[in-house]
Amino acid sequence: MTIHTRTQNNIAMIEIARPERKNALTSAMYQQMADALLIAQTDAQVRAILIHGQEDIFTAGNDLEEFAKNPPLGSNAPVFQFMQALSTATKPVLAAVTGAAVGIGTTLLLHCDLVYAADNAKFSMPFTSLGLCAEFASSALLQLNTGYVKAAEKLLMGEPFTAEEALEMNIVNRLLPPSEVIKYAIGRAERFNFLPPDAVRSTKELMRTTHRKLIAETIAAEAAEFSRLLKTDQAKEAFAAFFERRKPDFARFS
Repeated sequence: MTIHTRTQNNIAMIEIARPERKNALTSAMYQQMADALLIAQTDAQVRAILIHGQEDIFTAGNDLEEFAKNPPLGSNAPVFQFMQALSTATKPVLAAVTGAAVGIGTTLLLHCDLVYAADNAKFSMPFTSLGLCAEFASSALLQLNTGYVKAAEKLLMGEPFTAEEALEMNIVNRLLPPSEVIKYAIGRAERFNFLPPDAVRSTKELMRTTHRKLIAETIAAEAAEFSRLLKTDQAKEAFAAFFERRKPDFARFS
């Protein structure tokens, strides 16, 4: 198993557990996380959900070998099911980020309610570097969090950024030493045991309603453009360069 799930003190814990591959995510792992989220949603005992990795890694993003062979196309793809379950969850979803959060590892944080990160964590959304575009409403949500100028820098350039920047950009709520992040996030999740669940769900729903139409439309637009870009020669060059461990050559493209 590469996704470990358990319920601890009314908290549904979802652990990304493939450290030998830096927690790179496969289709099977996305399906496991989607199923875990749906189970947590229907379990009356669960008050909150926590997604985490290990102390030295959150996730390196997609397993690019699998991704290149079987790109996720269509709403039935496990990654779409996972992100749909995450973005529509009615219970509080928390994330504890330690180490790197690459690609969808950063995107999924934009759909969480509370995010706690290690002070040495690294974030990146390197979609353009792979000849692709933003995914799962990140082009809209990042702007809502931090404004156009900062969002453009991170999405257009695709360069890694620090935990301090993530805090300034309102991607995370608080920074802590790496050894304390998961424990702290569990403590915050357990706080919901002492709050009325109906009031918590209603408050989350009211906040999420404001941008629901924008998010849904952006997810659809990004998915269409993402699928188109996957078939381009620029994306093929980007992926070939990655697997051949060389710098890509985009000079011939316009």
